Amino acid sequence: MTEMQMADQLAMPATDYTPPPYKGPSREETIRMRADHVHPSVFTMYKDPIMIVDGHMQWLFDETGRRYLDMLAGIVTVSCGHCHPKIVKRIQEQVATLQHATTIYLHPHLPLLSERLAEKMPPGLDVTYFVNSGSEAIELAINMARAYTGNTDVIALRNAYHGMSSTSAALTSHHTWKRDIPLGARIHHAICPDPYRNPFEGTPEEIASKSAADIGDLIRFSTPGQVAAFIAEPIQGVGGVTYGASNYLSETYEIIREHGGLCIADEVQTGFGRTGTHYWGFEHSGVIPDMVVLAKGIGNGIPLAAVTTRREIADAYTSRLHFNTYGGNAVSMAAGLAVLEVIEEDGLQENCRVVGARLKAGLEGLMARHEIIGDVRGMGLMLGLELVMDRASKEPNPAATGIVLEELREKGVLIGKGGIYGNVLRIKPPMCITAEDADYTVSALDEALTAAVASLAGN
Repeated sequence: MTEMQMADQLAMPATDYTPPPYKGPSREETIRMRADHVHPSVFTMYKDPIMIVDGHMQWLFDETGRRYLDMLAGIVTVSCGHCHPKIVKRIQEQVATLQHATTIYLHPHLPLLSERLAEKMPPGLDVTYFVNSGSEAIELAINMARAYTGNTDVIALRNAYHGMSSTSAALTSHHTWKRDIPLGARIHHAICPDPYRNPFEGTPEEIASKSAADIGDLIRFSTPGQVAAFIAEPIQGVGGVTYGASNYLSETYEIIREHGGLCIADEVQTGFGRTGTHYWGFEHSGVIPDMVVLAKGIGNGIPLAAVTTRREIADAYTSRLHFNTYGGNAVSMAAGLAVLEVIEEDGLQENCRVVGARLKAGLEGLMARHEIIGDVRGMGLMLGLELVMDRASKEPNPAATGIVLEELREKGVLIGKGGIYGNVLRIKPPMCITAEDADYTVSALDEALTAAVASLAGN
């Protein structure tokens, strides 16, 4: 379907950007090369995979020039917009000056970005180590916690996703992401406090308190009585935008600290203003973690991640050498500095608050019309819809999720899916989207949900 044909049905928001003609390998040749030489575990979305060759702010373009509204942000990575002019300019300037030198030499970008992050953190969280990916940052945070506390056991949450390296994969709590190979040891998974699917009953706050108290039992029954750390995403990403009431983290942090552990906030997806009213996800709970893990949005697509912590915790990791070849890379640091500036200059946190509220209200309106939607949840521009067979049983409906994704793709809207059952629609766009983009997404979803129900009824 062409963009003109789509416009006959729904009016996609306009853009003044036109991508240059694509002159690279054909889609067919790309598919062949990928099948012949790319590891088969690298998978694509959609029955007929999309080939993306150009991007501008919230828009993506395939090799034919067809335009898509990116409502997934490269899996919550493109914070400021694809190829944001200021970020591109800063990266180009740095590449032309110095591409790499490593941290054994001085370069101002490394301490500058560390200082800028410290300015955004609560007092005391002012020391940062940079790495390349979220998985690396998680590994480093856990190793630092174990070195500082002298304890080994780590508690994560059921439904969590923290990465694909050894320890981060062990912390991840989805059987769909785990292989039958040895992963990190002494990892325990506590009950997820999200009230929609929880073994405890009561108000969201009561469920949060009961879930936190269960961690005390987990420590007593499954550990030596002391732990190294507790790690949690303020809002679970891959888990399907799941989270507990605001009292959960404060009560859990108290329990963890009583048992000798550090509290780690995984802000890989929730950080940098995405939730709207706060710069960091943990701030919604009024807590101060001992470590904050950053990735994805910090680089706007450039491989960059970090762990920010307190000085005494960082000092405990200096008894042996530790080195990361690309941590502090000048180009990555330039990108990170530009991202922080653009978030402020473009008012992206406020945009997340305002446009996110509009988008969520639209999604809640869809819930009133579509019984297939069991829950609408999230904050700012980190939102999710859980699709069910019926609201009473809450039986997951992953078949509907698949149909909706395909229908939206035809309407030029790209979103993601998540949850242990694959039945949650994940909407986490670049933080620069407009009210018109939000409205178009809701209208497209309305039609896609109708089509999914009709399709399933016909089977």
